[in-house]
Amino acid sequence: MSARPAASRRTVLRGAALTPVAGLGLTACKGDADDRSAPLTEPVELGPESEVAEGGAKLYRDHNVVVSRSGDGTLKAYGTVCTHAGCPINKLDGTKLICPCHGSEFDATTGKVLREPAVAPLQPLVVEVRNGALIAKPQT
Repeated sequence: MSARPAASRRTVLRGAALTPVAGLGLTACKGDADDRSAPLTEPVELGPESEVAEGGAKLYRDHNVVVSRSGDGTLKAYGTVCTHAGCPINKLDGTKLICPCHGSEFDATTGKVLREPAVAPLQPLVVEVRNGALIAKPQT
């Protein structure tokens, strides 16, 4: 029976040093547990209606909402908590939303998934204009 070589001190220390880092990676996959990743539960004022250009979109990071305006002026809003792991989406490139956690991409004008790992669309919201300000609220 051959004896297995003992692990060197360097191997043991390297493994111990990497273990906490691996644990942090697993925690990040669950999404943030604080209010930043909570879906919208009540009406919120986002800002002036003029902030959303025709054919464009604006991301309101503080409220996890994106609002888009079609060519005919119709406004649409979606929650920007990623449907894959619950991460708040923090990047808007044109009308494409990009999740920082795993790279899922969504269309800000339809809420549809453009790139996995997410497979479910974004949560649609109601958006209206009151006294020139955009108000977003959950659908009832």
